[in-house]
Amino acid sequence: MSRRAAMAGATGSGGAAEERVCVACGRTIEWRKKWVNSWDGVRYCSDGCRRRKIRPVDRALEEAIVALLAQRPTGSTICPSDAARLVEPDDWRPLMEPARRAARRLVATGHVEITQGGQVVDPSTAKGPVRVRRT
Repeated sequence: MSRRAAMAGATGSGGAAEERVCVACGRTIEWRKKWVNSWDGVRYCSDGCRRRKIRPVDRALEEAIVALLAQRPTGSTICPSDAARLVEPDDWRPLMEPARRAARRLVATGHVEITQGGQVVDPSTAKGPVRVRRT
């Protein structure tokens, strides 16, 4: 069975399965054939995300990103490290990847967009330094 046919079976309508975003890391979840009967219940992109889930510090980072952007003029950006520094001023470096995950989750909800070099990029595939701005 082709991937297209398998995806049609996943949706039951003959169309492509709807795009999903991991609730833990905010990356796009790639449809897999093994999920043909359980696609509606898929919430995480990996076992690591399933184990990690969303912690209180993750919610604090999301709130910090929104608060920092609210203080800035429209169109200005912040670095995810700014949110990490706000949440944990003395030991912010371990929060860098959680801050990037928080930014990706906010992209999925439509609150922010992630940019590189002033251009909006796909948060699931962006590598290297990124900036976050309001949509």
